[in-house]
Amino acid sequence: MAEKKKGKRPKSKSKHKVSKKYERYKIEGDKIIRDREFCPKCGPGVFLGKRKLEGKTIYYCGSCFLTIEKKE
Repeated sequence: MAEKKKGKRPKSKSKHKVSKKYERYKIEGDKIIRDREFCPKCGPGVFLGKRKLEGKTIYYCGSCFLTIEKKE
């Protein structure tokens, strides 16, 4: 049988996605302010997800699956 030639892969048509980690910070003057809290178990660098549900706020860590509920 004839061997198939290996050519170049076709270029991907999808554009590069910008990381969303830069949306978690705000710059005011010379200070950097974090919009969300860090996970107390995982430490700095792992943000908690946030959602509001029936008068309380639920914070969730996707790495260690920690859930914290706070009443408003």
